[in-house]
Amino acid sequence: MTSEMIRHIETLLGTFRRAVGPDVGIALDLNFNMKPEAAIRICRALAGLDMMWVEIDMYDAAALREVKDAAPMPICSGENLYGLRGYRPFFETRSMDVVMIDVPWNGFAQSRKVADLAETYELNVAPHNYYSHLSTLHSLHLCATVPNVRIMEIDVDDVPWKDELVDAPPAIEQGEVLLPTRPGWGADLVEAVARKHVWEPGRLPGYSAATQMYRR
Repeated sequence: MTSEMIRHIETLLGTFRRAVGPDVGIALDLNFNMKPEAAIRICRALAGLDMMWVEIDMYDAAALREVKDAAPMPICSGENLYGLRGYRPFFETRSMDVVMIDVPWNGFAQSRKVADLAETYELNVAPHNYYSHLSTLHSLHLCATVPNVRIMEIDVDDVPWKDELVDAPPAIEQGEVLLPTRPGWGADLVEAVARKHVWEPGRLPGYSAATQMYRR
């Protein structure tokens, strides 16, 4: 990690902060791309921007704790972890401030157990959710059933037919997702639409049957 790159990150996030003002949360996701030394340098460079959190993924709880101890903002992590045994070492070492839980990967029942365990450590959770509306509904129901939710992720930059995959897309009002009142998750999969967009290995993003025919 060069000093030039760190300055670029600081300039980019600083521009976001000036654009949105002081009351909008800004988060940076470093994923698995940084070792502790580089992650710490980045976090310190962003000290004056009042970050909501910096998200960092590491498989070593002690290494992530080093970053957390040195970072001037909250640290979020956990989207790659599975089950109670995967999360517990990070809870015991208090390696993160906000616990990200991937509900589709863990399943709803296990995600609820992780959230409950996090609550015993006085930790908030944030569902990792960049999938379909069904995933949003699964994560939303998790948020509705646990007391320690920080925020829920939603991916708004998606394929144009995303809303067509369910018969009742989630409704968002003033930055909050409304909890459905229908039975089950609150929506059903439209299987005919799903069959039109079956993923095939090697297929490029933005695929549709129409574009495929045009290319031929």
